[in-house]
Amino acid sequence: MPESTLSSRTVLVTGATSGIGYETARQLAEHGATVLLHGRVAEQARAAADRLVAEAGADPDRLCTYGADFARLDEVETLAHKVVAEHPHLDVLVNNAGIAAPERHTVTADGNEIAFQVNFLAHYLLTCLLEPALTSDPGGRVVNVSSTLHRTASIQWSDPNRARRYSRLAAYAQSQLALTVFASDPRVTAVSVHPGVCDTALLPLYAHEGVLPTQGAVNVVRLCDPAIEIVNGSYYDRDARVEPAPAATEDRTVKRLNKLADLLVGRTT
Repeated sequence: MPESTLSSRTVLVTGATSGIGYETARQLAEHGATVLLHGRVAEQARAAADRLVAEAGADPDRLCTYGADFARLDEVETLAHKVVAEHPHLDVLVNNAGIAAPERHTVTADGNEIAFQVNFLAHYLLTCLLEPALTSDPGGRVVNVSSTLHRTASIQWSDPNRARRYSRLAAYAQSQLALTVFASDPRVTAVSVHPGVCDTALLPLYAHEGVLPTQGAVNVVRLCDPAIEIVNGSYYDRDARVEPAPAATEDRTVKRLNKLADLLVGRTT
């Protein structure tokens, strides 16, 4: 990938302190992009930026760090407002932060099942609030780091927090389906990608072995490149564009999910 295609880009990567997120930030920095690194706390984000400078030779002037716990929607709002104020022209948002659903049903202070909030609702809110900064120029886009497990999922519309019947795998898969559906939202130009089964904290949900996060990040960074033309709502399995689960591109499902998400994050339309 020629450096010039990314060297003028400003990219926000959520969950950039480890795993695929850190490797995505590293590869973007190596291509000369201005990278905004998000971590659950500001100290973790700063430590990740320091690693990029020390280990990858990243330009410290092209790295910015932010902290926000996605289990707290007020912190997501603060993050969004700060990014818009400091970077009014944002080329790419990589919605990567994610957690494995815990063994026991866990609800955030905002009242949402934690995996659904961290993996989807927080990214939904962040994307909506970043709309003023996300460029409408050709090449501007949102990249949702999703999962092939979205194919196994269903959204429990009457019980999205799965209070009545909880399974960690089902809760995680639901969050990934929601994130994949969100890529079809007509308000933004977005794609979703399954980066491959990687050796990260989420590996136990998938398999016993995975490829290095570096390899998964290649599939994410590729979609940040303005030279790669995308169609809104497209889904990629690693570097191949394939059809997502049928529900992911249904207009009715997109509208229904937006309505549910607005309700759960407290947005009025």
